[in-house]
Amino acid sequence: MKKILASLLFLSISIQAQNIDLNYYLPKEVTYNQNIPTPKSVIGHEVGEWHITHDKLVEYMKALAASSDRVSIENRGETYEGRPLPLLTITSPENHQKLEAIRKNHIKATDDSSVNLNGQPIVVYQGFSIHGNEASGSNAALAVAYYLAAAQGNKVDELLKNTVILFDPSLNPDGLQRFAYWANTNKANNINPDPNDREYHEVWPGGRTNHYWFDMNRDWLPVQLPESKARIKTFHHWLPNILTDHHEMGTNSTFFFQPGIPSRTNPLTPQMNQDLTKEIATYHAKAFDRIGSTYYSEESFDDFYYGKGSTFPDINGSIGILFEQGSSRGHAQESDNGVLTFPFTIRNQFIAALSTLEAAKNMRVKIKKYQQDFYKNSRNSGVNKALVFGDEKDAAKTNHLAEVLQRHQIKFHELKEDFSSNGKNFKKGYSYVVPMNQKNHRLVKAMFDVRTSFKDSLFYDVSAWTFNHAFGVDYAENVSLSRAGVEVTKLKSKQGSIQQKSGVGYLFPWNEYNTPKALNSILEKGLRAKVAMKNFVNDGNSYEYGTIFIPAQNQKLNSNELFDFLGKVANENHIEIKGVFTGLNEGIDLGSRNFEAVKPQKIAMLVGNGITSYDAGEIWHLLDQRYDMKITKLDTNYASRINLSKYTTIIVPNSNSLDKNLEEKLKTWVRNGGVLIGYRNAVNWLSNKGFVNVKFNKVKIDSVQNVSFENRSLQSGAQVIGGAVFEAKIDRSHPINFGYKNDKIALFRNTRQFIQADKKSYNNPIQYTNNPLLSGYISKENLKELKNTVPFVAQRMGSGRVVVFTDNTNFRAFWYGTNKLSMNAIFFGKMM
Repeated sequence: MKKILASLLFLSISIQAQNIDLNYYLPKEVTYNQNIPTPKSVIGHEVGEWHITHDKLVEYMKALAASSDRVSIENRGETYEGRPLPLLTITSPENHQKLEAIRKNHIKATDDSSVNLNGQPIVVYQGFSIHGNEASGSNAALAVAYYLAAAQGNKVDELLKNTVILFDPSLNPDGLQRFAYWANTNKANNINPDPNDREYHEVWPGGRTNHYWFDMNRDWLPVQLPESKARIKTFHHWLPNILTDHHEMGTNSTFFFQPGIPSRTNPLTPQMNQDLTKEIATYHAKAFDRIGSTYYSEESFDDFYYGKGSTFPDINGSIGILFEQGSSRGHAQESDNGVLTFPFTIRNQFIAALSTLEAAKNMRVKIKKYQQDFYKNSRNSGVNKALVFGDEKDAAKTNHLAEVLQRHQIKFHELKEDFSSNGKNFKKGYSYVVPMNQKNHRLVKAMFDVRTSFKDSLFYDVSAWTFNHAFGVDYAENVSLSRAGVEVTKLKSKQGSIQQKSGVGYLFPWNEYNTPKALNSILEKGLRAKVAMKNFVNDGNSYEYGTIFIPAQNQKLNSNELFDFLGKVANENHIEIKGVFTGLNEGIDLGSRNFEAVKPQKIAMLVGNGITSYDAGEIWHLLDQRYDMKITKLDTNYASRINLSKYTTIIVPNSNSLDKNLEEKLKTWVRNGGVLIGYRNAVNWLSNKGFVNVKFNKVKIDSVQNVSFENRSLQSGAQVIGGAVFEAKIDRSHPINFGYKNDKIALFRNTRQFIQADKKSYNNPIQYTNNPLLSGYISKENLKELKNTVPFVAQRMGSGRVVVFTDNTNFRAFWYGTNKLSMNAIFFGKMM
């Protein structure tokens, strides 16, 4: 009998899902302007009948803007795949006539606490589906936009009069398109809610991420991706009072809205922010109660890492709100709460979007006053001091950090003159001064925050992101403002140059961030290059480990062509290349065996099932976007069947296991001279399979007594290193550390692989110090096990090498400070 009832239920759900009507979403007893096109009239299907593709989504938004005087549209750029990044501005026709004046008055209120707020509209940014396979958000955007453009009556007129809505229908166009393709191509005429169906199991890498497989909901603070750059520019241009971030979670869940777990709120976030979030939540609750949808709040998620869409606004005087809807992952799926249909998930997102706007309208003055006070207090709390950051030998890396500050409208200045602090040299042109008495004082504090004690030991994301550590720059705080020169309004890259034509050869240090790109260009041209394994002095100029030497003789280019080509390389990469007139040096001479030949690299990387797409994407992005290097992506489904001999380097991103046939093939390839680079959990696999011989410290659990059943997960969760920063000492003579000027390095870590140091000290070129924690959370027991271990090992295997890193050196594209470790492993792996 139960099976018959279940079958009937599935059948009714299937019919409902296929025959859904727009009225299912829209408020009752509301009339709609017949001149405004419905979604179906433009995209060819009803909302929720199919998963919306990004092209159709944009087509409909353009149609609304063309037909409604409440809606305007702009394109703010494009994704890596060339898709537009549209933004709709939705407000009353009267507000549209004076929109720029409204914006300026809104911004003025954040600069001047005497500005009267009563007559000003509130600004709400609504963003949908930053994770492409959490698709109910962007599909709901169709219905929400239609309602705001077409609904008639005093209620919507009053809403639009008092609200400016910045409407972002798809925060991740590439991911949304990828997932829509999957869900739609696997949809059956008779919708099948069986979770085992292929529709609910998308192939690697899935639609969550963007083109390079980045989780873009971690990029609001680092701002490294084109989609992020567009939305952050909009954010700072308008400084919205509320920002909503529509997501999905597991199929067996209901609906979540913030606040999150109170103890996991970042201490830099004002309490009033959380109080207002809680008041707004009462509007969501009433709206969901009206339609009978269940929900929860304050039991999950957090507001700690400022790089998420729901938390980034909190350090910028706004209120960020996370929505999480249980996901159907396709068109209808069985769940603990019955069969979850795609239209049902869309309706919940629709309801949350409207309840937010109702709260914004009703709480308008209160919320705007909070923002005004936030910036007033921020300016008043800024001490009359500054911080300074820079790298005296790497202008490019310093500029990349400065670019992030500019994207966040943080003011900074040139360094007036060179100075030293705590043994670090800050050089004019290679360093910047950031005054703390500025409007974005709190944002600056958040970016450079160092924190090692916490109310809670569980984190939804990383517990540290300190930017000076991430970018690997020297840093000093509480510096006198007298150090500041002129304010920087437009960043200028260091001018590249080649100094004097030579018949002997050319030298350039390995310190600058762009030198791997320069070296690759030289090798790709078919030119010979060598790397210095020791320090030396040529014609009074000192050169360190890793200096690149380009001999003038026996090259495929004649002397004039070589000089011109190297000049082009210098200009493109903003480096200095120097021609020399003698090979006789203090230290090793240019003809010494201590100059080793660097070979052109043919790089491959394993991707596909068994590989973490985030880690693979970060490596792909680094080589493809930053260093202009080709990388062959080998899918684990076929990698064991191809000839690997053409590759000099194969990278294994985070992985727990690989196919036995591929294992044997890789062993043969390494023994024949290849360099295999493994990251994170791949270290365990490589160790277990005999690629490397390493010993691990055993991971222990803090001995907490009397843990209740209710809190059992908290004890195990507290052992996780979700993401913290640690200090290691480095041997700068080892090829893995070429290009680093300091004897210490800050490393990001989110694993519990603690490799014991080798008894031979020279085999430990990177080793954690005895007091390694720089910023973030780690349990006492884990910290004890981490001390003096090594995060890097290089060992010989036949004629080849196996190089392993316990952690990610390319984390989220903003950990610039350790990118060169990866590049050193690629170019100099055979020398380790």
